[in-house]
Amino acid sequence: MTGETWVRNRWLHAFFAATMALTAVITAAGWSPWDTRWPAYATIAVLVVAYIGFGHRGYDEPRAAAAFLPLLVAAALVLPAVAPSTAFVQCILFPLVWVQSERIRSAVLLSIAIGIASGIGLQVSSGSEALVGTLLIEGISVIGACAMGIWISSIADLSESRRELLDELRATQTSLAEANRTAGVASERERLAREIHDTVAQNLAGIVMLTERAQSDLASDRTDALEERLTILEESARAALEESRTLIAAGAAGVTRDSLGGALHRLGERHTRETGTPVTVDAPDCALDRDAQVVLLRVAQEALGNVRTHARAAAVRVALLPSPEQTVLRIEDDGVGFDASDPSAGHGLRGLRERLALAGGSCRITSGPGRGTVVEATLPTGAAPSLPAALPVTGTAAEVTR
Repeated sequence: MTGETWVRNRWLHAFFAATMALTAVITAAGWSPWDTRWPAYATIAVLVVAYIGFGHRGYDEPRAAAAFLPLLVAAALVLPAVAPSTAFVQCILFPLVWVQSERIRSAVLLSIAIGIASGIGLQVSSGSEALVGTLLIEGISVIGACAMGIWISSIADLSESRRELLDELRATQTSLAEANRTAGVASERERLAREIHDTVAQNLAGIVMLTERAQSDLASDRTDALEERLTILEESARAALEESRTLIAAGAAGVTRDSLGGALHRLGERHTRETGTPVTVDAPDCALDRDAQVVLLRVAQEALGNVRTHARAAAVRVALLPSPEQTVLRIEDDGVGFDASDPSAGHGLRGLRERLALAGGSCRITSGPGRGTVVEATLPTGAAPSLPAALPVTGTAAEVTR
């Protein structure tokens, strides 16, 4: 038996030892109809030795209990038959039966057997004139022991059920915490992927394009334009470096030394210098929190990045339309457009939609071959971030990534 089991049952061990000692004293000092009392002493000795040898394991080991419990029935018969006063030994026999029996039915049957055995023992020692009293005492004892045993067993079952539920709850909490941690890691990775795509990747794409144009100017001996290309290339590289440092510092990159409108104007000017495609920006100052400004700036960066890479547009128009209920950012180009029925597999517009959805906004993309493209992002003014359902695309709009 482990130390934990011994500590848990220490009061039963002490109760058993005290009861056996008191039974031995009563056997020696009490009245007995017999000249010899050695059967009672032998019974006590057998019980004590059996309890020390294997009976104390019966609380946790069914095989030990099966060997020990029949001895209790024998003791209930022998002790009262030798010394009637020792019938009180039932106060330890009944609890041992209920604690060591695996099933309630077995405990009830053993309790009845102890009651009958004790009654027979009392009849042997006291004679037939004590029959009524014996039946009354043993009947009450058995009924009381069974009632108490069933009640305590139900409490024990309830406690065990609650313990299992508590273990399940703790396991669920641990699993939920791990799931939340994993979801947090995945969400942060997605956020970083969007930030890198909308900032550093766009800047690097511009640098690649400027480098190609500079190589073309050099190969064509157009050295007059080469210096300007290199100046823009240096500015783009510095911007990419600044965006990278900002992301590493875990800040929201890009906005706003002055306002969202100012950031959009700078973005349009830079796009014009890098690509030669004129960008008209109409972006008045408006009251938006920093997170909303970042989201709308990222929308503009992604849309202009797509224009640079895919649209072959002659002109682009960026308009910021604030109102008390919502703020709309509209980016329109006159490029080649794209086919809504043939979505590509990139990250751009999908990430754009996800970013807007996380901020409680929506995105409408309208395009068609030869018709240009319109990206319209809407954010409710002052709305708490939420996760709305999938957003509809009307007309020839497509849920695509360009």
